[in-house]
Amino acid sequence: MHHRTAPGVRGPPPRRYSDPTMGEGWYLEGVAADGSHVAYEIDVLPFGVGREAGNQLVVPALGLSRRHAELREEAGRLVLADLGSTNGTFVNRERLYGPRVLAENDVIHFGNAEFRLGRLGHPGSEPAGSALAEHTVIAPPGQTLSGHFVPHERQFLELLGGRGLSGAVQRIVGAQDGTQDGARDGAPFAYELLARGAHPALPASPVHLFRLAAQLDREAELSHAFREHGLRTLAGRLAGQTVFVNTHPREAFEDRFLASLAALRRDGVRLDLVIEVHETAVMEIARMRELAARLADMGVRFAYDDFGAGQARLNELGEVPAHFVKFDMALVQGIDRASPSKRKVVSDLVRLVHELGSVALAEGVETEAEARVCRDIGFELLQGYFTGRPVPIEQL
Repeated sequence: MHHRTAPGVRGPPPRRYSDPTMGEGWYLEGVAADGSHVAYEIDVLPFGVGREAGNQLVVPALGLSRRHAELREEAGRLVLADLGSTNGTFVNRERLYGPRVLAENDVIHFGNAEFRLGRLGHPGSEPAGSALAEHTVIAPPGQTLSGHFVPHERQFLELLGGRGLSGAVQRIVGAQDGTQDGARDGAPFAYELLARGAHPALPASPVHLFRLAAQLDREAELSHAFREHGLRTLAGRLAGQTVFVNTHPREAFEDRFLASLAALRRDGVRLDLVIEVHETAVMEIARMRELAARLADMGVRFAYDDFGAGQARLNELGEVPAHFVKFDMALVQGIDRASPSKRKVVSDLVRLVHELGSVALAEGVETEAEARVCRDIGFELLQGYFTGRPVPIEQL
């Protein structure tokens, strides 16, 4: 393993660097002009970065100053300082105006040159398929910072490990008296588990967290982490109750997903589970039929989520009827003000769902007027702010 070095570095003489608390030491991972990932070992400190030959890492890009920035050791920590560069040094897209203590997976920009900080000798930290190399890394020039690496990756991995996982539940209530599942008008029928984040360095919104997961290609892992945490937490609070729980389209047909449900059963999680299968995942009849059979073997029911978003997936609904069909809120919100033709479309879909033996659930109900029309159309279950806002699990 090598790094690019040159004599004549200003400042204190460089010394061999090893951090016993962090394994063998650190490296900077970057993206070469051909798109390949390469890494540079930080084996001496101070470690200079810039255009001139006296730096440990020479990056001859126009956006860098001759002596752009320097990595140092201060009080046993790895610290980055900008050396008065023209175009700035950034950590996780925040410009430095003083020394900054670094952490694994921080994304660093020296002008337009982008790197990720990694640890040597730390399992899973070294870049796959790349070696510590000697050629220069140059990120594509531009007016904005490049985005080869994802800021807050380290904190996201902490979230997957259990730090900052949280959740909330929202009530699902009956819309009619005497429905086939016994839900009465306005009476609680079930709860939906909703993902929430509580990591101090990450957003709480699941939408933003799943965007971050998509950048890292780890949506299924995030969905799994939220579901496991939420259901195991709910087990002591809603034992015996019906709980709807989401799946990500990328995990619905994976063996790990089904194995996790079986593990919940073995561990005594006494919840009547309803697995929500997103509409975009319901595309292959054979796989959906197999999933339905395997869920039935475990005594788990399922629902088609966001029904009617984009297209209704009528073929899948007819071939593999679900226990519940959750109508997308775009069909429900404002239905009291909708045209007669739109009401007829929704009413016909509800009738079709009933004929196939499924229960129709209206999602996104926010007003009494919307709820009244949903009852008239024939929805058996209602969910939305009108029936109850989400409540943090800890407050149950």
